[in-house]
Amino acid sequence: MVSLKQRQSGFTIVELLIVIVIIGILATLVIVTFSGVQQKARDSERKTDINGIASQMEAFYAQEGYYPAAAQVNDSAWRGASGTEGEDFKLDSKALADPSNKDTEALTAGAAPATAPATKAYYLQTLADGGGACTTAAKDCKSFVLTSFLENTSDGDTYTRESN
Repeated sequence: MVSLKQRQSGFTIVELLIVIVIIGILATLVIVTFSGVQQKARDSERKTDINGIASQMEAFYAQEGYYPAAAQVNDSAWRGASGTEGEDFKLDSKALADPSNKDTEALTAGAAPATAPATKAYYLQTLADGGGACTTAAKDCKSFVLTSFLENTSDGDTYTRESN
């Protein structure tokens, strides 16, 4: 005997809503985790950049007997000129740019501000003996402080590298 009723199959609206809510929760967890990973990656790049810049400044000091001022480090002609002081000062301009602000390609001169700036940057402060200001012409920069603000504040607010 043939039945006139056909059984319909499919999902109910409640079942579909439950699946959509579960997918939404999982997507939110993935996005939050991914953004934290990106912050840590940019902070790691900041630390690597600061250490690389500091290493090059130490190499320059070993060769010349003083540290370059921020004006020199930011001058691409000075960094790339042959036959001048700093000839062996090989520093890519991309290393001077914060990962979240790759258009800058320059160090901000002077001490880092007390609070994070609106745009991310690396800060370079060069000092003469006794902690005073130094000048490029006098070649009296005997110490430096490089600073970067970190996004992932569980590692601290800033990363600083000072001269030896």
